[in-house]
Amino acid sequence: MVDLWRRGWCLASALLVPLLALASPGLLQLDAIGPAWAVLWLLPWALVDGPISGALVGAGLALLLDGLHPGPVSELPALAGLGWWWGRLGRRSLVLERFLPLALLAVVGSLVLGVSLVLQLQLRGTLPVAALHVLWAQALLTGLLAPLVCSLWLLIWRQQLPGVR
Repeated sequence: MVDLWRRGWCLASALLVPLLALASPGLLQLDAIGPAWAVLWLLPWALVDGPISGALVGAGLALLLDGLHPGPVSELPALAGLGWWWGRLGRRSLVLERFLPLALLAVVGSLVLGVSLVLQLQLRGTLPVAALHVLWAQALLTGLLAPLVCSLWLLIWRQQLPGVR
């Protein structure tokens, strides 16, 4: 862990996620479905700060988002798991700052998040008919935005930490 969380403004930038989820910019929607903003923020964080921080911040972000939309499902298992996995990938020093790997990781993350929510709904017997439509539309938008958004966060956070490539 390179202590990205100790920089107050870096951790405070997580508040952009619920704001974007609530604001839901119309230009960034597909059939009234927005991207997975939590995935777009958590991916670069975990790549820079490591698996432990990624899992903890993913869990905190999930709790924050779950508080906005109370209901029978939670984003906690998916975001904590994704934060840990992406943190491990970042520690292996793989070349992940290029556009295609970031887009693919964001699509996989969005699908994991969506499938987690769909499975939770299925277990409760309340799966909506449009769940798969939402899942694919959100994954597509997240993958399209990931190269721009994640590259920007990677650049900003890596410049703030000396010794991090």
